Amino acid sequence: MTSSSGIRQCIRDVSPYLLFLIAISTLGPLQFGFHLAELNAPQDVISCRVRQQSVSRFSTALSFISSSSDKDQPTVSSALPDCVPMDDAQFAVVSSMFTLGGLVGALGSGPIASTKGRLVAMKLTSLFYIIGSVIETLGVSIAMLAVGRVLSGVGAGAATVIVPIYISEVAPPRERGTFGAMTQVSINVGILVTQTMGYFLSYGSAWRWILGAGIIISATHGFGLFLVPESPAWLAANKSATHARRILQRIRGRNYDISEETSTWGDSALTPEEEGLLNDPSDNPRRGSTSSKTSAKNNGHLGFMEVVRDPLYRPALIAAVGVMCAQQLCGINSIIMYSVSLLRDLLPINSALLTIIISAINLITTVACSPLPDKLGRKTCLLLSIFGQGASALVLALSILFETKILSAITVLFFVAFFAVGLGPVPFILASELVGQEAVGATQSCCLGANYIATFLVAQFFPIINVALNERFGGAGWVYFIFTALAVLCGLFVLWRVPETKGKKDADEVWGRTRRLD
Repeated sequence: MTSSSGIRQCIRDVSPYLLFLIAISTLGPLQFGFHLAELNAPQDVISCRVRQQSVSRFSTALSFISSSSDKDQPTVSSALPDCVPMDDAQFAVVSSMFTLGGLVGALGSGPIASTKGRLVAMKLTSLFYIIGSVIETLGVSIAMLAVGRVLSGVGAGAATVIVPIYISEVAPPRERGTFGAMTQVSINVGILVTQTMGYFLSYGSAWRWILGAGIIISATHGFGLFLVPESPAWLAANKSATHARRILQRIRGRNYDISEETSTWGDSALTPEEEGLLNDPSDNPRRGSTSSKTSAKNNGHLGFMEVVRDPLYRPALIAAVGVMCAQQLCGINSIIMYSVSLLRDLLPINSALLTIIISAINLITTVACSPLPDKLGRKTCLLLSIFGQGASALVLALSILFETKILSAITVLFFVAFFAVGLGPVPFILASELVGQEAVGATQSCCLGANYIATFLVAQFFPIINVALNERFGGAGWVYFIFTALAVLCGLFVLWRVPETKGKKDADEVWGRTRRLD
């Protein structure tokens, strides 16, 4: 009975217009997933390790199309080479350049989103995506591919900061956990799309169509953002509360009561001059000072260093950054970015096909688990996810070491599925729940910056450490013992330092404090 009433309430809360806004805004994180995994399947072809892969996996029709395109190959190859010669270290650099750009985008987008608005920042992400995708598609050298990856990474880093904030500000309060998971769902859609394309287009110069698809997605994203309004919460805090109410009413639907959501927005929009006249400091100097300080905090313009130095925000910052790092250090991108090369000689089925299956399971489990943070709690989902991934990493290491191929394949699927329970969606929504609106931009930037540093470490050093350990100890799979140990450390961190935010109306309630007005 409770479950059915909850579903009915969710249907009443969600308007078609809200679904449209979510669909357009999440094209940003979708491209993050797309670019993150775009080099995985065609790695051997792009790096000239395999000049022409077999196309026996295609149907007769696709084989005919492939052979027809091969006839025209001299025309294509005269403009663009079929591949760019790279060894493992050079390919790792090209792959990891994406995370370097992501770090820049993550750190720079928070201040822009706070001062100029969420919509302006999202439009900038689509511009970086378009330019980066074009350069990648036309890449003829390692440097050119790396530059394209950096620019695409800037867009991705910014998108993964801004979009979760935007979604949390337009989603109904009761469904913020569910809609917050849409960031991770869209990332998984992007991964699945690019892995599927890679399965069919990893031959000759066809891999350029994979990268070229990024241009189409980013252009669609950029156009769609011209139909999306600014965040009502940002407008209410920075410009016009009246305009913000009109937009929120349109998002919620004509008959939806928004009074509870807007109760703290003020009664009207005031210009800075009007606010100065109303808050005359000569009337009460102490009150004027307090009003100014409160206004600065409510307007969401706290900078990165202000948040870091303020002991009020430090526990939240540590918790959010730690969870973001845990998302990567438990090893998910060792599968997402390198599964084809890692599993090529280990498993009894085609590794590229297994990668598609992995991506599909990741998407399905993320969608299926999206209500869990609202039902079980954020912290519970994180601990379940970390425990599951740690156990899976241990079993995967042993199964690869002892060449138990079927068990290895099954364990990889469990490894990805457990990621979707908590480590996938929860980190993206946690920052906006641990701090107030005045600090969420800077906090989210810091969190995603840490996330991209952790992603860079995995992307750059996983293949190197994997090869080194295999040569040192013999066999394969030793690197997953490291991920097992990291999962234990991450679990202890979450247990001790991360509070539960489920059911808490604001950051003050999360941390059990009373906001002082003087």
